[in-house]
Amino acid sequence: MNNFAYKKATDVNHAVSLLGEGEDHKIIAGGTNIVDLLKYFITEADTIVDINKVPGITDLTELDNGGVRIGALMTNADTAYHPLIEEKYPLLSKAILAGASPQIRNMATNGGNLLQRTRCYYFYDINTPCNKREPGSGCSAIEGYNRIHAILGQSDKCIAVFPSDMCVALAALEAVVQVTGPEGERTIEFADFHKLPGDTPELDNNLKNGEIITGIDFPDKGFHNNYSYLKLRDRASYSFALVSVATGLNLDNGVIKEARIALGGVAHKPWRVIAAEDFLVDKEPNVENFGAAADLILAGATAFEHNSFKIDLAKKAIVRNCMMALDPSSQRPGAKPSL
Repeated sequence: MNNFAYKKATDVNHAVSLLGEGEDHKIIAGGTNIVDLLKYFITEADTIVDINKVPGITDLTELDNGGVRIGALMTNADTAYHPLIEEKYPLLSKAILAGASPQIRNMATNGGNLLQRTRCYYFYDINTPCNKREPGSGCSAIEGYNRIHAILGQSDKCIAVFPSDMCVALAALEAVVQVTGPEGERTIEFADFHKLPGDTPELDNNLKNGEIITGIDFPDKGFHNNYSYLKLRDRASYSFALVSVATGLNLDNGVIKEARIALGGVAHKPWRVIAAEDFLVDKEPNVENFGAAADLILAGATAFEHNSFKIDLAKKAIVRNCMMALDPSSQRPGAKPSL
């Protein structure tokens, strides 16, 4: 870890000002990712800007349109266990609780969750080429051990995946990110927040220089009657997803009127295919139709030497999770969905 200056921000505008004083000024809130990045010399900072005492972005607020706003500094744990989130957006609660460990969720913030970086082995090994860490150096994963890597949206520059569970639910719920920067406040639709790697894999998102996240807004619709989050991983706790699926369904008289399906662990950002969701409208919620939607979602999937299993795994996970969404009680430990 390199030496750095440490400054505390007193409000949002002060944080923006401090962040804009230098290119290598970094924000710390919960610190569950940035500290690791600093310790392993993956990133360096001239100044660390502590925003933990910034007021106004730590709580949940009900919005006039019936939705809610969760503050960027609200912890993952406080968000997942908030009564209104559990009641209205249980998909978000389930996704958060599938991630990390209780200790980390007690520290990790909502804003930080959106900004966490990939857990690609080669990104964390500073002795190997990585275009994400050092643009132009190459992608070691393409010809290396790529079992956990992307099957969708890759480029010849990077095949890393985005690690968040929470963000998969945010994609399905069509959240909106509130940010503040040198040019003032603006909103970013969640689908537009993260980037695919393309030619610039070092850029994870579309935040502008000096901008910070202040909150995340949710529409009134939370799919609280029919939802499910499924995370498939190598071990049952404290492990990142090989494939994860967030599903929300709106049913009327046994027919699908609206569907949301987002995947995690398969791309550089949470993955949605609107055409697949539109396909399900006015159809019966059954294995055949969910399987056809899964084929649409995975169309164009490309595997590498060690991760070809992910394509079939993702298709089966989509079908299973959509069936589980028909009866959220099937998500209890030991319960099995009807297939």
